[in-house]
Amino acid sequence: MEAIRKQASRLRETVTKQQQAVFKQFGAVGYGGSDNVNSDDPEGQQHQKLEKLFISTRSGKHFQRDIVRGVEGYIVTGSKQVEIGTKLAEDSRKYGAENTCTSGNTLSKAALSYGRARSQMEKERGNLLKALGTQVAEPLRAMVMGAPLEDARHLAQRYDRMRQEAEAQAIEVSKRQAKVRESMGNPDLTSKLEAAETKLHELKSNVATLGKEASAAMTAVEAQQQRLTLQRLITMVESERSYHSRVLQILDQLESEMVSERQRIEAPTSPVADHSMPPPPSYDEVNGVSASAYEGVIDSMGYFLGEVMHSYQAESDVELNLSVGDYIVVRKVSNNGWAEGECKGKAGWFPFGFVERRDRVLASKIAEVF
Repeated sequence: MEAIRKQASRLRETVTKQQQAVFKQFGAVGYGGSDNVNSDDPEGQQHQKLEKLFISTRSGKHFQRDIVRGVEGYIVTGSKQVEIGTKLAEDSRKYGAENTCTSGNTLSKAALSYGRARSQMEKERGNLLKALGTQVAEPLRAMVMGAPLEDARHLAQRYDRMRQEAEAQAIEVSKRQAKVRESMGNPDLTSKLEAAETKLHELKSNVATLGKEASAAMTAVEAQQQRLTLQRLITMVESERSYHSRVLQILDQLESEMVSERQRIEAPTSPVADHSMPPPPSYDEVNGVSASAYEGVIDSMGYFLGEVMHSYQAESDVELNLSVGDYIVVRKVSNNGWAEGECKGKAGWFPFGFVERRDRVLASKIAEVF
């Protein structure tokens, strides 16, 4: 009995050593256990490569799925925004067309402009959503659910199952080899060992062939996955950039129209100065006129003094800035309502209606003019 126990113990030790050798040859079972793989063995290198490809394509698939979900959510939200914006455009157009205001049509014109611009912007938004759906979401969804990826992954899984089968067969061969050694060449055990070794050889050959096929398929899928995902991301960025560029153009035009209309109604109604008229007399010539000359209605040169009653902001270099209470020497009055004169040492043109003539002015006020 003691001899049998010793023999069993030796057999267990032999099987354990053979199992460790098999693990070194075939690596860990399944993907994710590459720490036990012998990197110097071609089969181990093949297994490591397939493991990395499996992880890469799985991550790529998840990223593609995340993009699809994000784009679909953006489309749903954007479609609601298009609906709201279109309703706002219609309401603005309706108000502008009715023009119920009794004192003018400025707001009605602005409402029509806004409604037209809003309608154009919502049309551009709709085009963007359509492009994101057809050019980004659909191609990525097709690849996530496509046959090439699934076929390559199934091939890799078949390879892994066959490796496990070859590993089990290698253990079986090790056990039979131990039995043959213990039986001192039993013909029946030897025959079974030879059959097991033949099967192991076939399995190892099939594992190597299937590993190459799976590696090639997974490599092709990974390259396609990376290329297509990058292309769809670029397409998405280009579509959004084009959309925002067109919307900006629409808003710029709308703002220009509305600001121009506001300036038109807020600006004082004054005629445009005739800047083709000859320039005013020089500053030295004006200073040659004595203060006493302004005590009369008109001096000997035809000048007179005026007080500014309304402020005026110059719109060109040949016009004067006027403030209420300023005094100005009026030199010339044109037929179109503009006058030429000098105020605070500067000569230029100004609206004559903004100034009232003063026949008598204190000498201190006259000095301020120059």
